[in-house]
Amino acid sequence: MSYRTADSLRSVTLDDVRGAQKMLSGVARVTAMEGSRHLTQLVGAPVHLKCENLQRTGSFKLRGAYVRIAGLLPEERAAGVVAASAGNHAQGVALASSLLGVHSTVFMPKGAPLPKISATRDYGAEVRLHGQVVDETLAAAQEYAAETGAVFIHPFDHPDVIAGQGTVGLEILEQCPEVRTVVVGMGGGGLAAGIAVAVKALRPDVRIVGVQAEGAACYPPSLAAGRPVSLRNPATMADGIKVGRPGVVPFGIVGELVDEVRTVSEDQLSAALLLCLERAKLVVEPAGASPVAALLAAPDTFEGPVVAVLSGGNVDPVLMQRVLRHGMAAQGRYLAVRLRLTDRPGALATLLGVLSAVDANVLDVSHVRTDPRLGLSEAEVELHLETKGPVHCTEVGQALRDAGYTVID
Repeated sequence: MSYRTADSLRSVTLDDVRGAQKMLSGVARVTAMEGSRHLTQLVGAPVHLKCENLQRTGSFKLRGAYVRIAGLLPEERAAGVVAASAGNHAQGVALASSLLGVHSTVFMPKGAPLPKISATRDYGAEVRLHGQVVDETLAAAQEYAAETGAVFIHPFDHPDVIAGQGTVGLEILEQCPEVRTVVVGMGGGGLAAGIAVAVKALRPDVRIVGVQAEGAACYPPSLAAGRPVSLRNPATMADGIKVGRPGVVPFGIVGELVDEVRTVSEDQLSAALLLCLERAKLVVEPAGASPVAALLAAPDTFEGPVVAVLSGGNVDPVLMQRVLRHGMAAQGRYLAVRLRLTDRPGALATLLGVLSAVDANVLDVSHVRTDPRLGLSEAEVELHLETKGPVHCTEVGQALRDAGYTVID
């Protein structure tokens, strides 16, 4: 299956997705479907996790990239391919190209996480670092394509790519034939569009719910306007769905087949990532955790059985540390406080004794004694504490105040 420029706006059919599934046999894994007891209890119906975070390259992106590149004409393959991405699409294109014997060049932002840059190179791509944001990287990749004749592989705005992603939908119906709701994260919309094509063609009764990060929710205003609308400054920790404008091809499909698009906050994304790690023992990036965030935000609004698609697991360890801390803070399990105390022998030990008495676990202490803001007999202490929930956080704060300490923040 191959679409040329002339019919690049052609819609995607069930036959296209089935053709992609045959093409991907032996290339992409049929990823596991895991039940979640915790989410099942919250929703009041069975909840299953479709683990695309365990796919080759760590995300669903291999599916669409492989189908798109495999459909190129011989002369197009000879010219090579080029892509722009901060992570998942880069790795998908790199591996797909290597498997098909096609040279790939991938442009990545200069600030892309080092593990993702390294992985993309390891999969066989020539990596070029350009620009500080993805838009600059994208422009450089498109300029390279115009200069060299390399085929630009778009991450979501092409029928072949959407058909490849749609194979996730076929697997969902095979693994959970009784499914009533599919929840999937959305950036440009390629994955949600592909899943919707496959699922709605075979089970029109199944509800498809797309999920976007509040700070990068380009679909709600676009659907309201009836056309793709650009966001000025999309911002979210979930870089896998940080897209400022829907793709033209997926937008048409989403508008027709996706039943609802919801948004989730950064706190909800953090809590979802933490839940996946603690309860499901699955490493999931913030974008991949977005369907779980939607379930946590409004568990009684989903008809089960529910399948939540964990789209990827390529999270930078530094970001993971920050997100986990953010998630723990959102759940009242992490507390940072700053206060001043009299600078005398034993003052810090007395403070730690107060915290010990209320069972707060001290993770880190910063003790400043010399600062222009401080008086001669003052010291400032910043404490990072592990706590047991919102109620415990309140108890810790009250204990500090009762002991005569003034909490600055």
